[in-house]
Amino acid sequence: MKQEQTIQSTQALAAILIENNWLMATAESCTGGLIAAACTDLAGSSQWFERGWVTYSNAAKTELLGVPADLIARHGAVSEAVVRAMAEGAVAHSHAQVAVAVTGVAGPSGGSPDKPVGTVWLGWCVAGQTHTECRHFSGDRADVRQATVDHALAQLVNWLSAER
Repeated sequence: MKQEQTIQSTQALAAILIENNWLMATAESCTGGLIAAACTDLAGSSQWFERGWVTYSNAAKTELLGVPADLIARHGAVSEAVVRAMAEGAVAHSHAQVAVAVTGVAGPSGGSPDKPVGTVWLGWCVAGQTHTECRHFSGDRADVRQATVDHALAQLVNWLSAER
């Protein structure tokens, strides 16, 4: 079921991006490139998928996307401020007009009382506007990562549809 949702979202995403002649980039932490993989699983994705980063470490977020190190130190890697900077950095460091970024705690360890396992911050930069959202996904590591991919793509389709 979840794979079907991913496929449907990716197909809808491709159609909207091609229609607008826009390119997309991804900036991923907890999903480790699964969003980019879902996009590039679709034949013809080179028409609309520009590039993706797996910025798992804080240093990678800073070096590759321009996320200020002091921002990470103040808010933590799993935060609204960081995911916003990741999404905006993905657009700034690419030829894309659209970006999705995710950072979270996929588990099974690494959670805290403030950010339990399953906490994921998502960010979308669309036509110069950045939207963020915090979600709490249940299940094991694979479930959290797949739910993040599905939600990230479905919400991006929603944001792009609203821009039409």
